[in-house]
Amino acid sequence: MKTNIRKNIELGVLFGLICAIALSFSRFEVRCDELRQNVLRLHIIANSDEACDQELKLAVRDEILKNSVDIFKDCSDVASACEMAQTQLDNIGAIANNVIKENGFNYDADVSVGDAYFDTREYDDFTLPAGTYKSLIVNLGDGKGKNWWCVVFPCVCVPTADGAELSDSVSIEAANTAENAPKYEIKFKTVELYEKLKKIFSKN
Repeated sequence: MKTNIRKNIELGVLFGLICAIALSFSRFEVRCDELRQNVLRLHIIANSDEACDQELKLAVRDEILKNSVDIFKDCSDVASACEMAQTQLDNIGAIANNVIKENGFNYDADVSVGDAYFDTREYDDFTLPAGTYKSLIVNLGDGKGKNWWCVVFPCVCVPTADGAELSDSVSIEAANTAENAPKYEIKFKTVELYEKLKKIFSKN
């Protein structure tokens, strides 16, 4: 009798622990999804992995970032940022193509706004969880090289955007999650695995 009671208690504690872990992960995933839904990422894909193409990718990046503050300064949320990016595609493309030509390359940049999948990414001051994000995509030439990405809305990756913070577009809780990544390292890895499985099953 006592043995059965003890087993029931142990099962109850185990079930409670599982529920607590699931609830904690669920809350964390909600904050991760808020980050995914409320930032606009810049995704620049190099022509190839040749050193010259990779150097050009960074030169294009620098020029686009230099203009990003002016492009997105009047945007209040990610929807308006995506709309602004869409209206500025020709301008952004011209910026990229000018850099390409100035450096003596003979291919073009293709610029678009769309959804792109990213693994978990650590930046200097924050970490973004794996998942699909609205992105300003700059494809250089054949687009077969290593890529570079960051966030252009809010302009947290733009050196001249003084005071820009993730909390400008997401809740303080979501921003704190991104800015205190070491506390959530295992959860970030779990989310990345979860997102990769979702991506695989969505293709089937």
